[in-house]
Amino acid sequence: MSLDPESSPSTSRDWFYPSPSILNSSTSSRIFKHPKRFSTNPRIPKTNYPNPKPFNPPSTQQSFSSSSNSLPRSEVKYAAIRRRIDSSNRREKTQVLDYSSENVSAQKTEKTFFSMEQAISSKGVNHLMGLQLKKRWNLALYVVVIVITFSSLLYKNFSLHSQVDDLQDQLSKLNVRLKACSLLDSVDNLDVIPEENDLYSNRRLKVFALLVSLTSLSIPLLIYIYIDYVSKWLRSAENVLEEVSLNKQLEYRVDVFLSLHPYAKPLALLVATLLLICLGGLALFGVTDDSLAHCLWLSWTYVADSGNHTNSEGIGPRLVSVSISFGGMLIFAMMLGLVSDAISEKFDSLRKGKSEVVEKNHTLILGWSDKLGSLLNQLAIANHSLGGGTVVVMAERDKEEMELDIAKMEFDFKGTSVICRSGSPLILADLKKVSVSKARAVIVLAEDGNADQSDARALRTVLSLTGVKEGLKGHIVVELSDLDNEVLVKLVGGELVETVVAHDVIGRLMIQCARQPGLAQIWEDILGFENCEFYIKRWSQLDGMHFEDVLISFPDAIPCGVKAASCGGKIILNPDDSYVLQEGDEVLVIAEDDDTYAPTALPMVWRGHLPKDFIVPKDPERILFCGWRRDMEDMIMVLDAFLAPGSELWMFNEVLEKERDKKLIEGGLDINRLVNITLVNREGNAVIRRHLESLPLESFDSILILADESVEDSALQADSRSLATLLLIRDIQAKRLPCRETMVSRGSFSQGSWMGEMQQASDQSVIISEILDPRTKNLLSMSKISDYVLSNELVSMALAMVAEDRQINNVLEELFAEEGNEMHIRPSDLYLREEEELSFYEILLRARKRREIVIGYRLVNAERAVINPPAKNEKRRWSTKDVFVVIAEKE
Repeated sequence: MSLDPESSPSTSRDWFYPSPSILNSSTSSRIFKHPKRFSTNPRIPKTNYPNPKPFNPPSTQQSFSSSSNSLPRSEVKYAAIRRRIDSSNRREKTQVLDYSSENVSAQKTEKTFFSMEQAISSKGVNHLMGLQLKKRWNLALYVVVIVITFSSLLYKNFSLHSQVDDLQDQLSKLNVRLKACSLLDSVDNLDVIPEENDLYSNRRLKVFALLVSLTSLSIPLLIYIYIDYVSKWLRSAENVLEEVSLNKQLEYRVDVFLSLHPYAKPLALLVATLLLICLGGLALFGVTDDSLAHCLWLSWTYVADSGNHTNSEGIGPRLVSVSISFGGMLIFAMMLGLVSDAISEKFDSLRKGKSEVVEKNHTLILGWSDKLGSLLNQLAIANHSLGGGTVVVMAERDKEEMELDIAKMEFDFKGTSVICRSGSPLILADLKKVSVSKARAVIVLAEDGNADQSDARALRTVLSLTGVKEGLKGHIVVELSDLDNEVLVKLVGGELVETVVAHDVIGRLMIQCARQPGLAQIWEDILGFENCEFYIKRWSQLDGMHFEDVLISFPDAIPCGVKAASCGGKIILNPDDSYVLQEGDEVLVIAEDDDTYAPTALPMVWRGHLPKDFIVPKDPERILFCGWRRDMEDMIMVLDAFLAPGSELWMFNEVLEKERDKKLIEGGLDINRLVNITLVNREGNAVIRRHLESLPLESFDSILILADESVEDSALQADSRSLATLLLIRDIQAKRLPCRETMVSRGSFSQGSWMGEMQQASDQSVIISEILDPRTKNLLSMSKISDYVLSNELVSMALAMVAEDRQINNVLEELFAEEGNEMHIRPSDLYLREEEELSFYEILLRARKRREIVIGYRLVNAERAVINPPAKNEKRRWSTKDVFVVIAEKE
């Protein structure tokens, strides 16, 4: 029996059909996937795969081969069956081996999938970024396709145009040849035949121009795509913390460039316009027959006016002209935005006060307070004789708000311009903005609020002013709140600084006014520029004259002192009559203005004699302080120097007695060292009637109503409190006066009226009220029940006067000091007799015998004093009830 499978079909079919166990195995799929390898069906093409040899033990094969010819027929009959069984066993073993190999490969595949999952999870961010990058690439691809399509259309148009030109050239050549052959025209009338080389070079030039324009337009897009790609690559998981993306770096560089160069935006717009004109001109040159210069001009017209492209003919020229017009619209839109932003920014800068002040010889005010209105008024009056001036105000407020507040002030600026700027005096750039180096005077106002904080800020402002590189042309006038800080400010500012301590000035002035009623009005006239004020000037024609003669040399002024050049420019107030003016000396006078007086020839004046000797009364006084000021210790020391021994000072306020002593000691006052006064403490509220009724109000010679420290930050509240206290005290005094029914009418108030009673009480004692708001002045002046002091207004007057002439500060300091000269109000019977007719010059010379300088007078029926009276040499009849205002040494 043959063992060849082809010789026995049945045997071959039995061998190659798999058993059910094999069909159920995992390798069955592999068997059916490769039918050509295992099938022996005659209908299927036979392949030349080698048949696997059956696996038999060597002994069996050898015995079978050696005895195949000698075996019996039965043995031979079952040999094929054994071969089939052995073949089936071998196939099963082979399938088992394949199955085990499949298991191993499946495990390897699972491991591979697990490692792939780990890789995918670890690079999830890269996958998302890849998707985004893919989208961007798709978008870029679309843009490139559009550009390529547009370029291809332009190229086709150009090629068609070139073909038309070639055909026209050929047609012209043929026409020329035809004409030459037929002799239709003479040779002289033949058109010039363009050379083929020139036409070819022109076409190449146009193609090159078109390619340059398209390439230039494509380069920015390609750069953007490249930058975006590089940025995405840099922002991978490994570099996200270390590297900054390229597009962010470029944005930062552009931002810095635009910030550092103010003209960067207009420059970029100009460059973009030029590029659009040039590229558009090249593109037009490539698609038209015009020259390059004409194409550039057409490109500019398309950019300037988008409607000029309507005359274009042909697809290529129209596409190019529309593109140029669209770019021109974008450029002009950006230009309009830049111009609008520049104009708005400039107007905002002007509105907010950020522009520089281009002025010189102006007055600069730094800060904002309630004193600003009075200060501006005084400066406007001072500049009126010069035709007006310039005042610059810089504060940390909005410019519009400052201008609105200044516009509400009820006074005429008399030609003076007030310029407001927003800024901080502590910043040198802001100081430079208001031309601080060219100002003739700088006034530093104290802030409302805490005194120490206000003085500390004033000190920092002085430091900023002294740090100006250009230096200061004028001087600095600093308003301080505490006398203890004056030394420190002068130490920092040096010779440039003049200080005005507001509380100290007002405190001393209130004490003077309490002892001499009516002195407040005189100080208003002298400190303000509305009437007469102090001036210092050099007069060479007075050299060698005695001061006694100088007194009567000015018909329109009153000399008060001399600025001695021999003493280093020291001002000597009320010098001796024997003082001889030397070369370089200047004369201090009280005059209406600096150009209204001049020395004349000496008049003939009769001196006469004093009617009697004047003895200063030194009787003990009783004075009441209502309220508490932070400079109370300074006022007590000044009062102790003025009053006679045995005087009493009553202090009535809400501060506890232990705290009062502590504050006075901290302020530098030793109560045990007081010589002339005795302190009497009372606790209570000055606006409660029953608290005031506990005081002997009718027994006080003077009552001072102070702006209490607890409400001094609010001017209206402090004035309301002072006004209420004044009315309560006057009412209590009027009810305690005897013989109320015998009162006579006074002024416009009828007999027995409530206001008349208070006016009668005002004749018995003097009440001085510290008023912070000038609007309260009208209430007190109309009632005539108190001699008032305008605190803020007097300080503003002093600041304006020192700002105009810093030398006047020395005069004011001496007049307010504890020692030296001060103003007094003297009765007329010290200088003249009843019904005596004398000129003002004669009274002036009589007063010199007492070492006094008469500067004015107040008649018995007059409400205000006359300072620096006119017609000084005219005689008039005086009354013994008249009073004179003099400058004399302190008594």
